[in-house]
Amino acid sequence: MIRLWGRPTSSRTQRVLWALAEIGLDFDFVLASGTMGAAGSVYKGGRPYGVVDTAEYRAMNPNGKIPTIDDNGFTLWESNTIVRYLAMKYAPEPMYGGSIETFALASRWMDWDNAELIPGQHELVMQLVRLPPEQRDAAATEAARQDQIAKFRMLDAQLGQTRFVAGEHFTMGDIPVGCFAYRWYALDIARPDLKNLKTWYERLATRPAYAKHVMVKLT
Repeated sequence: MIRLWGRPTSSRTQRVLWALAEIGLDFDFVLASGTMGAAGSVYKGGRPYGVVDTAEYRAMNPNGKIPTIDDNGFTLWESNTIVRYLAMKYAPEPMYGGSIETFALASRWMDWDNAELIPGQHELVMQLVRLPPEQRDAAATEAARQDQIAKFRMLDAQLGQTRFVAGEHFTMGDIPVGCFAYRWYALDIARPDLKNLKTWYERLATRPAYAKHVMVKLT
């Protein structure tokens, strides 16, 4: 039985929850969190469960972050790596068509998510959801919004060529960016009309695992 430590409103935990549900794996879920707000302050929804600062957890994940999994004695951290592991071990065909080329195409968007999409997304959620109004920075919010517009235009261009990020079928590559697509449309901000992105997002929204684990209230 797989055990997952995380917080259900964390985008990094959500991608693992989505992958587990998409594959159809049973798992135990342990509430754990250690996410901090700006300048070390605890934001609403952050650090409500503890766990990550314990010696037992740090022995599994020295970063003291979420998520972490234990798959029958094999422990692993870093959300995208966990998703890749689950796909390779339990569902190579549905998660990347059993093709190394498709695996690589999916992986590049997962890496792009980490390097390019996360920073601006994190800033927007911090400014618009987690920080109290008196602590919010309008200039930082707008800079993050513009950053995300540029990034989502890149994704929109890809989705003008393929139905999903790595080709004509859903893959593990859709999971990380799909989590942030929900946040992009859930936040109260002005957005350009990116038709390919919106069509893909609506396609994801029909997937039960996505609706259950990703389309939740932002905190």
